[in-house]
Amino acid sequence: MSSVSLIRADSYEPSALHQALETLLEPLGGLETRVKPGDRVLLKPNLLTGSRPARECVTRPELVAAVAERVLAVGGKPFLGDSPAFGSALGVAKANGYLPLIEALDLPVVEFRGRQYETGGEEFHRLRLSREAMEADVVINLPKVKSHVQLTLTLGVKNLFGCVPGKMKAWWHMEAGKDADRFGRMLVETARAIAPELTIIDGIIGHEGNGPSGGDPRFLGLLGASGDVFALDRAMVEILGVGPDRVPTLAAAERSGLSPELDAIAFPLLHPDELRVSDWKLPDRLTPIDFGLPRVIQSTFRHLYIRWIEERKKAV
Repeated sequence: MSSVSLIRADSYEPSALHQALETLLEPLGGLETRVKPGDRVLLKPNLLTGSRPARECVTRPELVAAVAERVLAVGGKPFLGDSPAFGSALGVAKANGYLPLIEALDLPVVEFRGRQYETGGEEFHRLRLSREAMEADVVINLPKVKSHVQLTLTLGVKNLFGCVPGKMKAWWHMEAGKDADRFGRMLVETARAIAPELTIIDGIIGHEGNGPSGGDPRFLGLLGASGDVFALDRAMVEILGVGPDRVPTLAAAERSGLSPELDAIAFPLLHPDELRVSDWKLPDRLTPIDFGLPRVIQSTFRHLYIRWIEERKKAV
């Protein structure tokens, strides 16, 4: 049975956050059961954009710092990585206030490089994924609770799409964007391949409405964690009052047998019912995953990108 730890948390103040993390992780065995001395630990926040630093579009640096400090305390070697929608990981991190923690903890920031990996999946049996994520000893997934104009919500599974190198994300929007179900299946297969050892979701302040960047900050006052990213996402949609069938990643995970039923998840601290939000705002309307680009532009993009992929395969 998967276990999801949920707590109330109302502050990003460092000492309060450290105590909250201790409480959150204790029912899961603590961080020391997942990180061993000498492990290279990828911290994968949501570094969407550097253009709206006050809109709570990214995982808070205070949370990342607190997790990094706990990793160091158990002997791990943390490093930070992501593939933002716009800009570099380091540039977006700096724009969102990460520089003090990067300097204080001497935390390396890596730009993701891609490589083809066999996934074992039937539909997406090969995926181009970040070498840094696939070769890390431990991956700690650090998503932000956000509404999403293309996928309704972005939670733990969607955050792992950031482990797909930049240009490849655009390819998937074009290649699978006409079919939200197929796009959801690709995201689920990506999450299954990355297989984070731990997901800690930043729900102290979320981002509702026309996310992932065009909405508004919303205080939720919670943190969640699990070794099972699919179970954590299932708990979060219950808290937000959104049917799993409305979220392509949840629907795809359920069809694949990866998303457990709510009554098959252990909640050692708080149950989702105790944290339920009655008025979480979803997008005004959903927009096409392929950005609604004219067909001729999409066709040209696919043609050029196929050539780029083939060249990259030869170079690996």
